[in-house]
Amino acid sequence: MRPMELTRRRILAAGCGLMAAPTLALAAAPAHRRLRLQHAHTGERLDVVYFEHGEYLPAALANINRLLRDFRTGEEHPVEKSLLDLLALLFARAGERGAFEVISAFRSSKTNTMLRRNTAGVSERSFHMVGRAVDVRLTSVPTERLRGAALALRSGGVGYYPKSNFVHIDTGPVRAW
Repeated sequence: MRPMELTRRRILAAGCGLMAAPTLALAAAPAHRRLRLQHAHTGERLDVVYFEHGEYLPAALANINRLLRDFRTGEEHPVEKSLLDLLALLFARAGERGAFEVISAFRSSKTNTMLRRNTAGVSERSFHMVGRAVDVRLTSVPTERLRGAALALRSGGVGYYPKSNFVHIDTGPVRAW
Protein backbone atom coordinates (compact mmCIF):
# COMPACT_ATOMS: atom_id res chain seq x y z
CA MET A 1 0.00 0.00 0.00
CA ARG A 2 1.36 3.45 -0.88
CA PRO A 3 1.60 5.77 2.16
CA MET A 4 -1.15 8.19 1.12
CA GLU A 5 -3.43 5.81 -0.73
CA LEU A 6 -7.08 6.17 0.25
CA THR A 7 -7.98 2.60 1.14
CA ARG A 8 -10.67 1.01 3.25
CA ARG A 9 -7.97 -0.40 5.56
CA ARG A 10 -6.46 3.06 6.20
CA ILE A 11 -9.86 4.60 6.81
CA LEU A 12 -11.01 1.87 9.16
CA ALA A 13 -7.70 1.94 11.02
CA ALA A 14 -8.15 5.66 11.57
CA GLY A 15 -11.54 5.19 13.27
CA CYS A 16 -11.80 8.28 15.42
CA GLY A 17 -15.55 8.68 15.31
CA LEU A 18 -15.68 11.45 12.74
CA MET A 19 -17.90 9.44 10.44
CA ALA A 20 -20.48 6.70 10.50
CA ALA A 21 -19.78 3.43 8.66
CA PRO A 22 -21.89 4.03 5.49
CA THR A 23 -19.77 7.00 4.44
CA LEU A 24 -16.57 5.07 5.11
CA ALA A 25 -17.37 2.81 2.17
CA LEU A 26 -17.71 5.87 -0.08
CA ALA A 27 -14.42 7.34 1.12
CA ALA A 28 -12.60 4.03 0.67
CA ALA A 29 -12.87 4.13 -3.11
CA PRO A 30 -13.92 7.67 -3.95
CA ALA A 31 -14.92 8.54 -7.46
CA HIS A 32 -13.74 12.02 -6.56
CA ARG A 33 -11.76 13.80 -3.87
CA ARG A 34 -13.19 17.05 -2.67
CA LEU A 35 -12.04 19.87 -0.43
CA ARG A 36 -13.86 22.86 0.95
CA LEU A 37 -11.39 25.53 2.03
CA GLN A 38 -11.69 29.02 3.47
CA HIS A 39 -8.65 31.13 4.19
CA ALA A 40 -8.69 32.78 7.62
CA HIS A 41 -6.55 35.73 6.49
CA THR A 42 -7.80 36.49 2.99
CA GLY A 43 -11.45 35.42 3.28
CA GLU A 44 -11.14 33.43 0.05
CA ARG A 45 -13.27 30.28 -0.26
CA LEU A 46 -13.01 27.26 -2.51
CA ASP A 47 -15.21 24.18 -2.84
CA VAL A 48 -13.49 21.93 -5.35
CA VAL A 49 -13.22 18.39 -6.64
CA TYR A 50 -9.52 18.02 -7.43
CA PHE A 51 -9.37 14.28 -8.22
CA GLU A 52 -11.88 12.49 -10.44
CA HIS A 53 -11.93 9.33 -12.57
CA GLY A 54 -8.49 8.34 -11.35
CA GLU A 55 -6.81 11.64 -12.23
CA TYR A 56 -5.82 14.86 -10.54
CA LEU A 57 -7.47 17.86 -12.20
CA PRO A 58 -4.86 20.51 -13.13
CA ALA A 59 -7.25 23.49 -13.02
CA ALA A 60 -8.52 22.47 -9.58
CA LEU A 61 -4.96 22.01 -8.30
CA ALA A 62 -4.07 25.47 -9.60
CA ASN A 63 -7.03 26.95 -7.72
CA ILE A 64 -5.99 25.15 -4.53
CA ASN A 65 -2.40 26.33 -4.91
CA ARG A 66 -3.66 29.89 -5.35
CA LEU A 67 -5.74 29.78 -2.16
CA LEU A 68 -2.93 28.10 -0.19
CA ARG A 69 -0.28 30.62 -1.32
CA ASP A 70 1.81 32.68 1.06
CA PHE A 71 -0.80 35.33 1.75
CA ARG A 72 1.88 37.75 2.99
CA THR A 73 3.96 37.76 -0.22
CA GLY A 74 1.52 36.40 -2.79
CA GLU A 75 4.04 33.69 -3.76
CA GLU A 76 2.51 30.40 -4.89
CA HIS A 77 4.01 26.93 -4.68
CA PRO A 78 2.52 23.55 -5.63
CA VAL A 79 1.00 21.80 -2.63
CA GLU A 80 1.96 18.15 -2.36
CA LYS A 81 -0.92 16.01 -3.63
CA SER A 82 -0.56 13.58 -0.75
CA LEU A 83 -1.23 16.46 1.68
CA LEU A 84 -4.40 17.27 -0.22
CA ASP A 85 -5.33 13.59 -0.11
CA LEU A 86 -4.87 13.57 3.67
CA LEU A 87 -7.16 16.58 3.99
CA ALA A 88 -9.69 15.02 1.61
CA LEU A 89 -9.71 11.83 3.66
CA LEU A 90 -10.33 13.79 6.87
CA PHE A 91 -13.02 15.84 5.09
CA ALA A 92 -14.73 12.69 3.77
CA ARG A 93 -14.65 11.16 7.24
CA ALA A 94 -16.41 14.29 8.51
CA GLY A 95 -19.18 13.71 5.96
CA GLU A 96 -17.93 16.57 3.76
CA ARG A 97 -19.54 18.95 6.24
CA GLY A 98 -18.07 22.30 7.14
CA ALA A 99 -14.85 23.59 5.66
CA PHE A 100 -11.18 23.61 6.44
CA GLU A 101 -10.31 27.02 7.75
CA VAL A 102 -6.73 27.57 6.62
CA ILE A 103 -4.50 29.43 9.06
CA SER A 104 -1.22 28.82 7.22
CA ALA A 105 -0.20 26.75 4.21
CA PHE A 106 2.70 27.53 1.86
CA ARG A 107 5.25 29.95 3.31
CA SER A 108 8.01 31.63 1.37
CA SER A 109 11.46 31.61 2.95
CA LYS A 110 11.01 35.35 3.62
CA THR A 111 7.80 34.72 5.57
CA ASN A 112 9.23 31.74 7.41
CA THR A 113 12.28 33.79 8.48
CA MET A 114 10.03 36.59 9.74
CA LEU A 115 7.87 34.09 11.66
CA ARG A 116 10.95 32.44 13.18
CA ARG A 117 12.06 35.83 14.52
CA ASN A 118 8.64 36.60 16.01
CA THR A 119 7.09 33.24 16.94
CA ALA A 120 8.35 30.38 19.05
CA GLY A 121 8.47 26.93 17.49
CA VAL A 122 8.75 27.85 13.81
CA SER A 123 11.17 25.44 12.13
CA GLU A 124 14.03 26.77 10.02
CA ARG A 125 13.27 24.00 7.49
CA SER A 126 9.50 24.08 7.81
CA PHE A 127 7.46 21.72 5.65
CA HIS A 128 5.30 24.79 4.93
CA MET A 129 8.15 26.09 2.73
CA VAL A 130 7.86 23.16 0.31
CA GLY A 131 4.08 22.75 0.12
CA ARG A 132 3.99 19.80 2.52
CA ALA A 133 2.20 21.34 5.54
CA VAL A 134 -0.98 23.15 6.45
CA ASP A 135 -2.39 24.59 9.67
CA VAL A 136 -6.15 24.18 9.78
CA ARG A 137 -9.30 23.70 11.76
CA LEU A 138 -12.37 21.92 10.39
CA THR A 139 -15.49 23.94 11.13
CA SER A 140 -17.74 20.88 11.54
CA VAL A 141 -15.47 19.00 13.99
CA PRO A 142 -13.93 20.00 17.32
CA THR A 143 -10.24 20.65 16.79
CA GLU A 144 -9.24 18.01 19.35
CA ARG A 145 -11.16 15.37 17.35
CA LEU A 146 -9.55 16.54 14.10
CA ARG A 147 -6.18 16.08 15.81
CA GLY A 148 -7.15 12.55 16.89
CA ALA A 149 -8.28 11.62 13.40
CA ALA A 150 -5.08 12.98 11.84
CA LEU A 151 -2.94 11.13 14.41
CA ALA A 152 -4.78 7.89 13.75
CA LEU A 153 -3.87 8.06 10.05
CA ARG A 154 -0.16 7.87 10.97
CA SER A 155 0.68 9.60 7.71
CA GLY A 156 2.94 12.45 8.81
CA GLY A 157 3.36 15.09 11.45
CA VAL A 158 0.48 16.33 13.56
CA GLY A 159 0.79 19.31 15.87
CA TYR A 160 -2.01 20.45 18.15
CA TYR A 161 -2.32 24.07 19.22
CA PRO A 162 -5.36 24.22 21.53
CA LYS A 163 -4.86 27.87 22.56
CA SER A 164 -4.90 28.95 18.92
CA ASN A 165 -7.46 26.25 18.03
CA PHE A 166 -5.76 24.66 15.04
CA VAL A 167 -3.99 21.49 13.94
CA HIS A 168 -0.77 21.35 11.92
CA ILE A 169 -0.74 18.50 9.39
CA ASP A 170 2.26 17.63 7.25
CA THR A 171 3.56 14.77 5.10
CA GLY A 172 6.90 14.46 6.86
CA PRO A 173 7.87 11.65 9.22
CA VAL A 174 5.18 10.37 11.58
CA ARG A 175 5.44 12.41 14.78
CA ALA A 176 3.23 14.45 17.10
CA TRP A 177 3.49 17.44 19.38
